[in-house]
Amino acid sequence: MPRRDDLTTIMVLGSGPIKIGQAAEFDFSGSQAVRALREDGYEVILVNSNPATIQNDPEMADKVYIEPLLASSIKRILEIEKPCALLAGMGGQTALNIASELAHSGVLDELGVELIGSDLDAIDKAEDRDLFNKVCQSINLPISEAIACNSMDEVISASEKIGSWPLLIRPAFTLGGLGGGTAWNVGELVEIATLGLRNSRINQVLIEESILGWQELEYEVMRDEADNAIIVCTMENIDPMGVHTGESTVVAPLQSFSDQDHQVLRDQALALIRALNIKGGCNVQFAFNQFTGEIRVIEVNPRVSRSSALASKATGYPIARIAAKIAVGYTLDELPNPITGDGTTAAFEPTLDYCVVKIPRWPFDKFRTADRTLGTSMKSTGEVMAIGRNFEEAFLKAWASLEQGCPHPRPLTRADESEGETMADRANEPLPDEVLVDWCSIATDRRMGALIEAFRRGWSVEKVHEITRITRWFLYRFENIAKMEQSMVSLSCNPTEIDIDLLREWKSNGFADSHIADALNSFPATGYKSLPRGRDEDSVMRRRHSLGLHPNYRMVDSCAAEFAAKTPYYYSTYEPSSNTGIDHIPNLAKRTKERYVAIGSGPIRIGQGIEFDYGCVHAVMAIREAGKDAILINNNPETVSTDFDTSDRLYFEPLTLEYVTEVLLREQAHAILLQFGGQTAINLSQPLDKRLPELEKLGLNLQIAGTSCDAIDEASDRERFEKFAKRAGLTMPRGSTGITADDVRNSVAEIGYPVLIRPSYVLGGRGMEILSNETQLEAYLNEAYLAPDKPLLVDEYLGHATEIDVDAASDGKEVLIGAVMEHLEEAGIHSGDSTCFIPAQNISDEMLELIKEQTKIIGLGLNIVGCFNIQFAIQGENLYVLEVNPRSSRTVPFVAKSSGLPLARIAANITIGIPLAKQTIPVRTSGNVCVKAPVFPFIKLRGLDPAPGPEMKSTGEVFGSHQDADVAYLKARLATEVPVASEGGVYLTVRDDDKANLVPIAQQLTELGFTLYATSGTADVLRANSVPVEIVYRIRERMHPDALDLMRQGKISFIVNVPTISGGAVRDGNMMRRLAVELNIPFVTTIRGAKMEVAAIGAMMKGEMEPVRLQVNY
Repeated sequence: MPRRDDLTTIMVLGSGPIKIGQAAEFDFSGSQAVRALREDGYEVILVNSNPATIQNDPEMADKVYIEPLLASSIKRILEIEKPCALLAGMGGQTALNIASELAHSGVLDELGVELIGSDLDAIDKAEDRDLFNKVCQSINLPISEAIACNSMDEVISASEKIGSWPLLIRPAFTLGGLGGGTAWNVGELVEIATLGLRNSRINQVLIEESILGWQELEYEVMRDEADNAIIVCTMENIDPMGVHTGESTVVAPLQSFSDQDHQVLRDQALALIRALNIKGGCNVQFAFNQFTGEIRVIEVNPRVSRSSALASKATGYPIARIAAKIAVGYTLDELPNPITGDGTTAAFEPTLDYCVVKIPRWPFDKFRTADRTLGTSMKSTGEVMAIGRNFEEAFLKAWASLEQGCPHPRPLTRADESEGETMADRANEPLPDEVLVDWCSIATDRRMGALIEAFRRGWSVEKVHEITRITRWFLYRFENIAKMEQSMVSLSCNPTEIDIDLLREWKSNGFADSHIADALNSFPATGYKSLPRGRDEDSVMRRRHSLGLHPNYRMVDSCAAEFAAKTPYYYSTYEPSSNTGIDHIPNLAKRTKERYVAIGSGPIRIGQGIEFDYGCVHAVMAIREAGKDAILINNNPETVSTDFDTSDRLYFEPLTLEYVTEVLLREQAHAILLQFGGQTAINLSQPLDKRLPELEKLGLNLQIAGTSCDAIDEASDRERFEKFAKRAGLTMPRGSTGITADDVRNSVAEIGYPVLIRPSYVLGGRGMEILSNETQLEAYLNEAYLAPDKPLLVDEYLGHATEIDVDAASDGKEVLIGAVMEHLEEAGIHSGDSTCFIPAQNISDEMLELIKEQTKIIGLGLNIVGCFNIQFAIQGENLYVLEVNPRSSRTVPFVAKSSGLPLARIAANITIGIPLAKQTIPVRTSGNVCVKAPVFPFIKLRGLDPAPGPEMKSTGEVFGSHQDADVAYLKARLATEVPVASEGGVYLTVRDDDKANLVPIAQQLTELGFTLYATSGTADVLRANSVPVEIVYRIRERMHPDALDLMRQGKISFIVNVPTISGGAVRDGNMMRRLAVELNIPFVTTIRGAKMEVAAIGAMMKGEMEPVRLQVNY
């Protein structure tokens, strides 16, 4: 059936902020879908609350709304825009839930809007666990014994009926397995099911027999209206059942299955998608018992999912694009396969002649206290993908892509258990065997490294299989990695002595130059960076180059080279039988365009999110518009930058010096852009600069475009920047640098408490803390990681200061200021975690002028070419410079959408040689106040204190805009999905110096009709000012009622908790904030935050917040 001509306008729903369980994969699928619909002539209206995405850039859709993704606001936009249809399958669980709610409540029928791409009946059958099980039974598909429950009594009786432990708890209609888990006894069952019932949209959980230890598989399926159905990709999890598929290391295509088993599963997947009548993309998950051959269907996602993004990048088949075309009437046989062009249609099943490995990226390096155990609820923030000709190559390339310190697995020691002052000594002691058994048997982020370590120690495949229940096929591959490593250790020769066959064998199994050098030196306890000259990574590279050993580049073509492919999408591999010499791009001599390489930002993690991918995509667009070839290197399967048609050529590679260098040689690139890929790309600047003379010998004449390496170092290096600040007449907080624990103690003695302490060259404030006494300093030093190349910075902490962020672009002659942002929270809370306002709300015009003047002094004085970001603090009349980042920052997309200046594109143009004077800079937009609010992962990560501080904890952000600042803030707050209180009780407890400031806030709350509760000290001050308040015991007094009692009784709907920096109140606050997260009660930890929240409550009580369409002048 051809394109539907009865539809003219289509509304597409996005997925909202990046959070655990829903990362950038929906920005990618949504962007692909919007492009597919517009090229077919449909008018597209896009709604999403996340300002950081490419998807809601003004040029992506015909109309863009950055509004809260709530049924009420979507309903209002539908009334205003009156689209013909609503496409919800590209916005993850968030969009599906909204569409389902609007359809069931009759809103869509009433407004005459058709839901396309997702059949309502299919959604209900796939998401409602009880209906789903009935469908499976009707077509004889085996499922686990399961009972749907809507109350705790039903849960308990279901557990008695099944009669065996452990039990699996699965909530209906939730995201990333939120509220699910495995229970081994009644206590755990009650705890998990309570959270599950609370988080499920229809208050339903499924209690089912556990199939822990079975193999988990996924089939990505595509089906159209005419019942053409294909399997796009098969995937196998290395971790057995019991670990959420988003948390597992995943391999594609199936490796350990016979064709016979695969055909059975293929038939079942196709039968199921037909029985559910799903049209478009969907994902079927199976469990397989290796011992008996039994199969169970676990679940179906009736939409484009995280696995679809992985399947798209693994095969090259654009699932979201094809699903969007199916939604508007096309069938698979009518659509050309975009990879092979006219060679085949989209009804052609992809064939893979390579192996793909995905490894999740977890935030445990930032959250040392979080529980690292992996289960059926997600904890990872992002993922990496790598491609190789065998499993070993793909796995080791994926490991190198993770950016978790060392780019290859090393022997495990006691130092791997925890960081801290004694770390260097513990690096000499191997990890005890009993700890290693735990690390293998309990699924955590350390498990894959522990498997290789087990084989280093000579454990047998049978023994490791017994401990882990991981399929033997994979264990044999890990054993192979360990054996090969062992052969290098026993050879322990100089790199110049390695012969070409041996080196080629190591390289074809994925061993990086750094890994080989480390193994030849027997993995010294001082780390891979401490290898002696002549035996280090560079020496291995020189030997390899002298032998003419370079990788071959193969194409991801979806058809195992059976048809000519036009996709410029490559991966590197060392093949045993390949030719020597650099594998140059075809027709190199005939190419006339300059080749510019942009470096992506790698996996999404806290501190480096999708905002940097946004910058990379803009950089690539600018390069292409300037008539040059844009080449992109990245390894994140969830992003728009790694879509096959974003750049002229895409390389799916680790962002390490070795892999980037080889791509530069193949391309004979003219320039490289490093300032858009976050800290990942900037960290490559110095090592690449040092390696350039070596590469010139191989014919590479490369320029590092934009800010020079020396200028980057001057901005990032503490001592150099202090000297610059002195010369330029800028004020900085007093501070110093320490390499040892004693240096740090001396600096603190000199500066005086409170101090802000952090590592240099850091991302998202990892390891940043405010310390106010000796006890806290010693506790910090016990856990901190100190090394000569990673000093700690100690600064005086500016209390009660306002923090300001400025994003700007400089071309060396003039500076364009994107925006001056005011933070709601005072200095000391990480800028990525604070709520930001454009334009600034409480800063005098004189101070704004001074900020702009100093921004220009810094941009021109440091010779910045491209974009940069400065953080200032205002204390009284003084302006302090806190830090300068000589790269694109996480606020660039927010600035673009608030001020109408596409700063990433303007800066990219500067870096490729178009100065500001020669660019057409759009007129700024004005009239609205725009607010960016953070979204935190606390519900998913237990063991964290949910109070924001100097270390970044948020995973994503949302946006609100309105003429009135209170309403703009209210919209952003509603978009975070933490409710805004409208009635009930407010619990107040603040430190002594803030008690007086609390009085006007308390008075407003009383006027708004809230009941106030407070601890005795706070209550005395309020009563003295005649504010009615009920006294509650402190938690540590162990008397009742305390705050926790009132929260559990449902009497509290909002909490103001301004913590003291240390003492018993900290523990009380932590317990209370933790419970507030679990009960979804909003809380603020600053007086400014409380003021703004109360203003938002007032605005909400006044009534409707009209949606605001994004308007820009370009």
